[in-house]
Amino acid sequence: MGIYSVGRGEPRLGASGLGTRYRSAPGSRSGSTDWRQYQEARRCHLGRRWKRSGRRSAETCVPTRLSFLGSAVSAQPPLSSQCPPMCECSEAARTVKCVNRNLTEVPADLPLYVRNLFLTGNHLAVLPAGAFARRPPLAELAALNLSGSRLVEVHAGAFDHLPSLRQLDLSHNPLANISPFAFSGNNTSASVPSPLDELILNHIVPPADQLLKQNRSFQGMVAAALRTGHALRELRSLDLGSNQFLYLPRDVLAQLPSLRHLDLRNNSLVSLTYVSFRNLTYLESLHLEDNALKVLHNGTLAELQGLAHVRLFLDNNPWVCDCHMADMVDWLKETEIVQGKARLTCAFPEKMRNRVLLELNSSDLDCDPILPPSLQTSYVFLGIVLALIGAIFLLVLYLNRKGIKKWMHNIRDACRDHMEGYHYRYEINADPRLTNLSSNSDV
Repeated sequence: MGIYSVGRGEPRLGASGLGTRYRSAPGSRSGSTDWRQYQEARRCHLGRRWKRSGRRSAETCVPTRLSFLGSAVSAQPPLSSQCPPMCECSEAARTVKCVNRNLTEVPADLPLYVRNLFLTGNHLAVLPAGAFARRPPLAELAALNLSGSRLVEVHAGAFDHLPSLRQLDLSHNPLANISPFAFSGNNTSASVPSPLDELILNHIVPPADQLLKQNRSFQGMVAAALRTGHALRELRSLDLGSNQFLYLPRDVLAQLPSLRHLDLRNNSLVSLTYVSFRNLTYLESLHLEDNALKVLHNGTLAELQGLAHVRLFLDNNPWVCDCHMADMVDWLKETEIVQGKARLTCAFPEKMRNRVLLELNSSDLDCDPILPPSLQTSYVFLGIVLALIGAIFLLVLYLNRKGIKKWMHNIRDACRDHMEGYHYRYEINADPRLTNLSSNSDV
């Protein structure tokens, strides 16, 4: 039933107020009268009080709540549908793209419907506290991409007021300063976890000079941001690839018990001795490809084997196949968690290069101190150079032996005269009579 209805020959408005049906009454003089009635009915629907006069009894139209709202909507577009001038918006896809616009700060007039926000390729530099705080808040924002925006600093509470944020991409930014409270805000209470489900932090290593100015390690800075306040205990996916990590701090993963996927590929990790995977009971994939791992020791092997669901990726590491590799080779032959383990080959020593780890026996693995030929050649050349320098030095001494002997005698005589003078002064000072005699002679 419509909001407003009249007798036959008068306009009828549907419940939406947008689709109207118009019919002319039989025997009407012209369509102009009916058209005026239609316009009057439309004005009534838009919330204007009016009184109709004619042959019929007078009727008064009272605006309803819905028609009043319709009038407000037609008067001014809602804020939720506005789009920042430098961005592209799609309300149907709930997506806003502000890509390669040289923005220096987050746009203030983001639409409330945004669920996917792309701010890539800008010049943001600093992400201050409350950078996405709005009234009303961006309650639907679930995916935020800040990749390649030249971010250098992320302050505490930068991602506050985003209650639905699930995916955060900070990759390809030279992050020289990440606050320990960047993901937990200023509230370190364990009862207020971050909603983040996926965190992408690959290619975020800053220039070396910026780290030297701050006098702290890049690995330590990232570890502090990941563990402070227990905020990321619901995080399921973490990407730390391509950051030139030489090692992982001991407790970098201690506060990430829900982690399912950990990506550490394309770093420079030489060992996993200090990091613990024991608390990652739900871990499903661990990527360690393209690092500098030489061997995995027994403690690490035991922790990895204790993870019930993990899949381990170890390709493209320079494995050293000596006696220290024996335990790892035995473990590889028994375990099923290593993906593509048949592709793992030795890199050193030279005689073992390209040998498949699974095909090695204990007799193949020894610790003979055999150096690579290039290193042997370097040591031989260094020995020859040092021998020549020594021979030249001895030759110079031999040719100047007389002069050196005379010089040594002169030094000996000078030292003797000097010591005799000291001895004479000591005798005078020790004998009071000689002291008085010396005083009288001075007088």
